[in-house]
Amino acid sequence: MKTYIAREKEVADSKRWYIVDAENMVLGRMAAKIAHILRGKHKPIYSPHQDVGDFIVVVNAEKIKLTGKKMEQKSYFRHSGYIGGVTNTPVSLMLQTHPERVVEFAVKGMLPKNALGRQMYKKLKVYAGPDHPHAAQNPQVLDLTK
Repeated sequence: MKTYIAREKEVADSKRWYIVDAENMVLGRMAAKIAHILRGKHKPIYSPHQDVGDFIVVVNAEKIKLTGKKMEQKSYFRHSGYIGGVTNTPVSLMLQTHPERVVEFAVKGMLPKNALGRQMYKKLKVYAGPDHPHAAQNPQVLDLTK
């Protein structure tokens, strides 16, 4: 039996657009399911060395939920590269200023850390409110609560 490798045309024809409403969804559970779809693991033509995943549009990122004490304890670490250049941003402040980044960081951490992972990450579009500019792609509503 030979290993099946999807051709470029098959991969290009199988790309779909999905829209996810993040309202009242738990951040980590939602991000895990989104990363699964971005990688293409839900398709029978999945190969670990090819980008066969679909596009995901996430709306209402400002209305996500975090469980436990994460709202008070979770923070995002950055370093400028200079001495004393550490910045810790609490998730509560990040949700007020840039709520889309909270979802982006969660999904990005669940993708491969290589060139293929960066290519998959580009297929994620996150918006704080209910509006998005991707209506021309006819995204299908994806229910991740299952």
